[in-house]
Amino acid sequence: MSVPEEEERLLPLAQRWPRASKFLLSGCAATVAELATFPLDLTKTRLQMQGEAALARLGDVARESAPYRGMVRTALGIIQEEGFLKLWQGVTPAIYRHVVYSGGRMVTYEHLREVVFGKSEDEHYPLWKSVIGGMMAGVIGQFLANPTDLVKVQMQMEGKRKLEGKPLRFRGVHHAFAKILAEGGIRGLWAGWVPNIQRAALVNMGDLTTYDTVKHYLVLNTPLEDNIMTHGLSSLCSGLVASILGTPADVIKSRIMNQPRDKQGRGLLYKSSTDCLIQAVQGEGFMSLYKGFLPSWLRMTPWSMVFWLTYEKIREMSGVSPF
Repeated sequence: MSVPEEEERLLPLAQRWPRASKFLLSGCAATVAELATFPLDLTKTRLQMQGEAALARLGDVARESAPYRGMVRTALGIIQEEGFLKLWQGVTPAIYRHVVYSGGRMVTYEHLREVVFGKSEDEHYPLWKSVIGGMMAGVIGQFLANPTDLVKVQMQMEGKRKLEGKPLRFRGVHHAFAKILAEGGIRGLWAGWVPNIQRAALVNMGDLTTYDTVKHYLVLNTPLEDNIMTHGLSSLCSGLVASILGTPADVIKSRIMNQPRDKQGRGLLYKSSTDCLIQAVQGEGFMSLYKGFLPSWLRMTPWSMVFWLTYEKIREMSGVSPF
């Protein structure tokens, strides 16, 4: 029986528009997590870009000058050479990206779990369904957020370009969007979308699937209840698994999105994500795919913890059922 109109108006917003509310709540949680851990993301990106073998074809020798040596030295080098606040360079498009990305992936995953696949009567949710749901949620969320991710990656490299004596490409976030759109058209805003969604599928298979599986296993099979302890343990596991699965795809994604392009928006270094993978392994070795793993893991784990703890708490405060 439908709720009368006058009673429906009195319902909390979270009950009147559940999907929109979950989208906004996840965006808020992601913003908090992004601000807290962004310097690690910047450090990771700088490490992934150094020693890029494909740059030799363009005669770029700058890649060998002042190489970064590890996560701590990279972060200290950025502070000393560019300034402390440069650790947050590119954070604005990163927040834009996570509002869209996290909102999209969370709403998609819950819709698939509750409506498409459905849980059993005893609240059991098979792992294979969670894996498929996590990967699909990552693909959809990342495809929607690709333009903001592209701007974030390119702006993170602006400080390095300045130190190498190269002209800066962008004056700010909106100028970056406008310039990429002018040079590459709509297609240019989705540069690197294939490796991007590949990475998102792997990361969310690690993050969403692991968190959901570990949390409900702990609630159903141990004395632990659905509280902050359970959320914390589940988020620690999800951060580790997401880093292991996602780092190689993250390296490929970052390189493709940061490569120079022609007037048609085509990359000058790599033809595809597969080509980038082959060049990286042949030119730098297999472990080049795990460049930046330590800052990636150190960032993913606190990011995951801050996000999930914040998300679960604001869901509770807003009257939305636990994840």
